Parts: sequence; structure tokens; C-alpha cells
Amino acid sequence: MSQHPSLKSASKITAKRNVLKRFERVDILRAHGKWKEGDSGTRLPKTKSA
Repeated sequence: MSQHPSLKSASKITAKRNVLKRFERVDILRAHGKWKEGDSGTRLPKTKSA
């Protein structure tokens, strides 16, 4: 019996996500020099997903 396609493991799913998590947005902002330590994690500016 085969496994239903919706039950794939997370490591096999390679679809590009359109929405970034907060820590991913902070990493991008830090790389562009727009984030300083101590800045608030709320109301982050929009960033493009890589």
C-alpha cells in the first residue's frame, strides 16, 4: 500500500515559500545593514524572499 502524497516528510518538501518567518526577515535585514541589536522585532519592514 502506498503513502498518500500529503503525508510526505518535511525534508522532501522543497516548494518555495512566499512568506518568511520573523527570524528569517531579521537575518536578511542584518545582512543589508538595516537591523541593529536591540531593535524591536515587531513592525519589521517588508523583505523579499531569496
